[in-house]
Amino acid sequence: MFRRKNLGFVYQQYNLLPALTSAENAAVPLLAAGVRRRAAVDQAKAVLVKLGMEERLDTLPSKLSGGQQQRVALARALVHEPRLILCDEPTAALDHATGEAVMDLLAGNAVHPDRAVIVVTHDTRVFHYADAIAHMDDGRIVKTESRRPITTLEVLDGVATFA
Repeated sequence: MFRRKNLGFVYQQYNLLPALTSAENAAVPLLAAGVRRRAAVDQAKAVLVKLGMEERLDTLPSKLSGGQQQRVALARALVHEPRLILCDEPTAALDHATGEAVMDLLAGNAVHPDRAVIVVTHDTRVFHYADAIAHMDDGRIVKTESRRPITTLEVLDGVATFA
């Protein structure tokens, strides 16, 4: 129940359901939360349109490019307005302009005081969106940067806590 309400995920491999359209895939978190199908799909379509997917709302994942699949996965993560979004390489399959649009959307979600976005990436274009950056090597945090005021940044045994 906690995960369904509070967490959104953008997986590196997208994890889209092959038998569902783009809009249906993006609506899955709302359907799991008990939102009626029509309302859930309509809400998912609105998020997909913000991501430039208006031409692909009724398209199956097998007919989408990698970048389009990534945007559907992002819409699925955003559609239920979770408090925490976890992203694994959310801009990896995207061109520069689409990557910026995606990061703008994620950053817009994180400006609320009770919301956060955590991004794991090799894409240095993402760094200027970050409040804090934890550089890792072999699974250990080797350096941290605070880009904007953060109340606390604590690193203990290679685990960073930001508040």
